[in-house]
Amino acid sequence: MIMNWITSVFLFALILNLLIELWLNVKNQFHIGLHRDKVPTDFASIVKLDDHQKAADYSRAKLQLGRLGLFYDAAIILFMTLGGGFQDIYNLWAASSLDPIWRDVAFLLSTLWFLSILHLPFSIMSTFKIEQQFGFNKMTPAKFASDLVKQWLLGLALGLPIIWAVVSIMNAYINDLWWLYTWVVWMGFQLILMWAYPKWIAPLFNKFTPLEDGEMKQRIEALLERTGFESNGVFVMDGSSRSGHGNAYFTGFGKNKRIVFFDTLLEKLSPEEVEAVLAHELGHFKHGHIKKRLIEASLMTLAALALLGWLVQQPLFYSGLGMSVESPAIALLLFMTVVPILFFFLGPITAIKSRKHEFEADAFAAQHVGSQHLISALLKLYRDNASTLTPDASYSAYHDSHPPAKIRIDHLKALQNQ
Repeated sequence: MIMNWITSVFLFALILNLLIELWLNVKNQFHIGLHRDKVPTDFASIVKLDDHQKAADYSRAKLQLGRLGLFYDAAIILFMTLGGGFQDIYNLWAASSLDPIWRDVAFLLSTLWFLSILHLPFSIMSTFKIEQQFGFNKMTPAKFASDLVKQWLLGLALGLPIIWAVVSIMNAYINDLWWLYTWVVWMGFQLILMWAYPKWIAPLFNKFTPLEDGEMKQRIEALLERTGFESNGVFVMDGSSRSGHGNAYFTGFGKNKRIVFFDTLLEKLSPEEVEAVLAHELGHFKHGHIKKRLIEASLMTLAALALLGWLVQQPLFYSGLGMSVESPAIALLLFMTVVPILFFFLGPITAIKSRKHEFEADAFAAQHVGSQHLISALLKLYRDNASTLTPDASYSAYHDSHPPAKIRIDHLKALQNQ
């Protein structure tokens, strides 16, 4: 391995990110434990001490596993880059008689599959230890294995054509604007996935049934009509087949948009509260949050590919990250591995914008259905999903895409009093 400035920057970013994440993790665990024995005053009317302590213990257990994951992920990255793991896998495929394009495609697919295998123990521990311990896991080992195989096959079916297209473009136009052509292909692929996901991909893992007639459906249809939102239907997902957590979301775009409620959510909330949750989700749509995020993501992808367009021509980029050979496929894999580490500081910026969007969506819901039912729905969801009510402020500011419980509830109360 040749040490150069690329190696130094990579190691500095990796260590700095690890130290920041470790400090925030420990700080959050200590803060949650410090407030474990008393329910915050604003939540005392609905959250019992036992539920509050369960949420604290659940959060702390996830943080403990997360700490192990920080060191484990850092070790894997070092092993695969500077330790020569990527190079060893490449050497295996280089010795084959495959066409160079298909050799690179096989190298990328097999490496990504191997990385998923390396991270499998943490998924198993999260599902069958932590989620099981706190009563949320409904997954059986057989269903877990079945989902895993489906994910691998789906990854192969979707990954094979897009990786082949990208590698082909990189090889054909490596000294030209390959990164721009790749961006166009990638964005088209992303839009097709978004359109196809609700109808053809999501049903591979869950059962979706139309919402039954009744008060809840009437309220939802009236809200959709008042807000001018058109969708391809309102569906109930059998989330209870895998988890006890509840949620709701929009999926798809254009005429293929769907509104999806977890069955666990509908079991716990009243029709008025479900309407308020939906109003919040509609707020995201009406404020254009989804479009804004898609545009921002596309521009960041374009900038990243342009950067890769320069790096792919730099021998130091390969040697500094543990590779003794140069190829477009290797450059792409190294870039996918290293960029999240080098630009880890973008995470908190994204979280800030996401929290702003949540406040805007809450304001939309308060305007159309009032604050009270959304407040009561959120309180139930915090309680039933064992979400901690007392996160550390710095950890929450760095990581959380949603505002902390107290800040969010206070914001809704202020809207209610206007």
